Amino acid sequence: MIRKLDSMRKGIKHEKAAPFFDKLVFSKVKERLGGKLRFIVSGGAPLAVAVEEFLRVVTCASVVQGYGLTETCAASFVAIPNDFSMAGTVGPPVQHLDARLESVPEMGYDALSSIPRGEICIKGNILFSGYYKREDLTQEVMVDGWFHTGDVGEWQPNGSLKIIDRKKNIFKLSQGEYVAVENLENVYGVLQEIDSIWIYGNSFEFFLVAVINPNQQAFEHWAQNNGISGSFSELCESSRAREHILSELTKIAKEKKLKGYEFIKAVHLDPLPFDMERDLITPTYKKKRPQMLKHYQATIDALYKIAK
Repeated sequence: MIRKLDSMRKGIKHEKAAPFFDKLVFSKVKERLGGKLRFIVSGGAPLAVAVEEFLRVVTCASVVQGYGLTETCAASFVAIPNDFSMAGTVGPPVQHLDARLESVPEMGYDALSSIPRGEICIKGNILFSGYYKREDLTQEVMVDGWFHTGDVGEWQPNGSLKIIDRKKNIFKLSQGEYVAVENLENVYGVLQEIDSIWIYGNSFEFFLVAVINPNQQAFEHWAQNNGISGSFSELCESSRAREHILSELTKIAKEKKLKGYEFIKAVHLDPLPFDMERDLITPTYKKKRPQMLKHYQATIDALYKIAK
């Protein structure tokens, strides 16, 4: 796999990168997928680079990511197939629209810097006409014909776009620091003991707290190795378990060199996954942050009292 991946990184097309291994090993994967798979398209949420690279190698197919919104009639950016330099990006804009980045100074993103970063704005005939009976919301996102997506992108040297942040999901802490919550959730979400994490910051407080869905298998394995018994729900209520998770989160924060106010100071472990039944996530598994705050308000208030 590594040999083929190295060849593809050098610009060799996937069908010529390692034909021997394709025939000997990876053809079996392709057959399990029907034998005629040529393209894999991912959208709706970012695909981790490691996952994209893995799929490009073992499926012998072109894996591309795309980006768009309902307001832009779906796909607005699509990566070029079988071009490895597009890995980790959503590719260039499609031909029937204009796209640009707009600086977001409060988050430190400059569209005119050597590495252009800013809010993704789209213009063209493909845009929606407006939100139904919500002219206020329409005027908020439509400025001089440009639709402001709320997503933050970074132009790559090859003309493709990389999604790096979300403008709308930022908040200011009591000492004036801006926190990009989705970015932090991606950083902390790599912890194996975590299935999902929701981070919250109160503008009247100077630190962050979080509600976490632990990974049951990994969590129970840790408990067994540390002589802790009980059901999964009981483990989530254990102070030792919370201290363990908080310690692991702190390690990640230090490894990633996060700023002090980006460290999580208190956590609540919820054995129930964030779900649509409680109206906590959308059908595409995106967090409904206002609804989550309403649902966990009492928990959040308790976490702030404990952490002070």
